[in-house]
Amino acid sequence: MHILLIHQAYAALDEPGGTRHHELARYLVARGHRLTVIASPVSYLTGAAWVERHDDEPGIAILRAYTYPALHRSFVHRVFSFFSFMFSSFLIGLGVRDVDLVWGTSPPIFQGATAWAMARLKRVPFLFEVRDLWPGFAVAVGVLRDKTLIRASEWLEGFLYRHADQVVVNSPGFIDHVERRGAQRLALVPNGSDVAMFDPQLDGSDFRTAHGLEGKFLALYAGAHGMSNDLGVVLKAARLLDDQPEIAIVLLGAGKEKPALVEMAESMGLTNLHFLPPVPKSEMPLALSAADACIAILKPIELYKTVFPNKVFDYMAAGRPVILAIDGVIREVVEGAGAGIAVPPGDPAALAQAIRQLAGAPENARQMGLAGRRCVEGGFTRELLAEKLAVILEEMGERG
Repeated sequence: MHILLIHQAYAALDEPGGTRHHELARYLVARGHRLTVIASPVSYLTGAAWVERHDDEPGIAILRAYTYPALHRSFVHRVFSFFSFMFSSFLIGLGVRDVDLVWGTSPPIFQGATAWAMARLKRVPFLFEVRDLWPGFAVAVGVLRDKTLIRASEWLEGFLYRHADQVVVNSPGFIDHVERRGAQRLALVPNGSDVAMFDPQLDGSDFRTAHGLEGKFLALYAGAHGMSNDLGVVLKAARLLDDQPEIAIVLLGAGKEKPALVEMAESMGLTNLHFLPPVPKSEMPLALSAADACIAILKPIELYKTVFPNKVFDYMAAGRPVILAIDGVIREVVEGAGAGIAVPPGDPAALAQAIRQLAGAPENARQMGLAGRRCVEGGFTRELLAEKLAVILEEMGERG
């Protein structure tokens, strides 16, 4: 089966950013399918231009569609970026031949409209994948305020749910929302991790040495530095920990808020907090192996209780205890597995105390990490989840 995936934020293993789709694509190719991916030439994580290289793999062809480059300048510029990709990806998609199925994914939701139109034009099934509840998240965090745009976005959201031949969500917390807005055929393919990529026994000494972090208890956050990630709380927690110089906090990644966070850290005089640039997914195992604990955090917003962040499963696959400042369904997973410590979102003191607790009990922290690894191995491996997706796609192909 030839699958056309339209995904502005698609990232391969040698690029920074989420690689869920590349990992799934590899599995689908191994199962006998082939994929054409239409992606942006601008990194969704960093906003930097894609560096030209030969990035096709056997069975996976990547086509780059023009995207307005000022992705991180402001919300308005971000919308321009979304719409430019929406139209340019449609034009490129017209030239992709012999497609059996079109796979659209959100966010950004606008590319879902492109995927729907492409599927209908080519008279093939349309799979719509929901990776967050846009525009709900954008409204909740305050970046989307215009009432006309909100109404238009909500209409598009419902339209795509109702007109998809199959809707797939990556969190059980999304199911009720999507069903109430009209989805008919709905399946859960949750986030997970490629456990073969991570080795809990690695000590990450090379990473520590490279960044001058030898001998520290290292609490690491890896991922986007955006408004939703609430990393100002991590900075405030770092200030509360300045009486324990053996503890270091690392923020690894990039995003729109990173310059402001760096400025804030400098104004606070933090010496125990370190900013590091993003690394490709292929280098993430080394980075996580250097950590003694890993931080996952989002703003204290009710709708964020629905999320299943991919980074949490990577932390667990790496055998590192999770310090989780997110309530809801992901907290149920972490606490159910005994894989870390959950703290209230938005509470620097609670976050600092969790870091102190793990730093003071390294063996307990190690056992939490290993419990997380067992949890991922038991139900959240990329191979298991990719097989579930493959069955869905193949059944769609049979239905026509």
